[in-house]
Amino acid sequence: MLNKLSIKIVLLFLFLGVNNSHSASEKMELIEQNWPFNGVFGRFDKSSLQRGYLVYKEVCASCHGLKHVSYRDLTGIGLTKDEIKSIAGEYILMDGPNDEGEMFEREAKPSDKFVNPYENDNQARLANNGAYPPDLSLMVKARAGGADYLFSLLNGYKDFPEDFEASDGMYYNEYYPGKQIAMPSPIMDDIVEYNDGTDATHVQIARDVTSFLAWTAEPELEERKSLGVKTLFFLILLTIMLLGVKRKVWKDVN
Repeated sequence: MLNKLSIKIVLLFLFLGVNNSHSASEKMELIEQNWPFNGVFGRFDKSSLQRGYLVYKEVCASCHGLKHVSYRDLTGIGLTKDEIKSIAGEYILMDGPNDEGEMFEREAKPSDKFVNPYENDNQARLANNGAYPPDLSLMVKARAGGADYLFSLLNGYKDFPEDFEASDGMYYNEYYPGKQIAMPSPIMDDIVEYNDGTDATHVQIARDVTSFLAWTAEPELEERKSLGVKTLFFLILLTIMLLGVKRKVWKDVN
């Protein structure tokens, strides 16, 4: 017969098993998308990247920075040098010291990193009810699920369920850990107007800005994949040549 300690251990495992299955049942499956940049031969859709940049600039940039991206990097999404110079010139940053030892303001240049919307972390928290808006430049790589997670998050805003204990100033999101998020839904239909005539639906906007942030997290993706494919073909060719040499060398050996 089981002693009291054994019974307690069995009950403990049963309890943990019930809790784990309950947690698993609450976990939402991400909305999977067929991203063009996935796979060995994947490439970014430059039109989508440019639309996504527009969404970032007009919707996201007021709260979220891109501290790891320079304005000149935007050549990677198909923008010209003149367009990039014009974009950078819209922002003012603090530089210096000058010859007199003083800091001064100047227009941003293409070589500068994206100007942060806040001067410091405290200002950022104060403007967002105590919640710090994270930098987005590496967000897709930093979250499990990558682009699918971000796309799902942008499409996961719902009304609070009746039995949900909501905290003040929070919003319900099916895909955010804990189901509560401090950021309200940032996008909606027609919140931007696309220059190429694409319908700015909620889903389209979410897909475009996710594609853009996938690019900011890995702007060298196409170059890396291209190098990988070339290396693979070279190794295959080298292997075929070595096999041919081997057969020629050993053809007279019984």
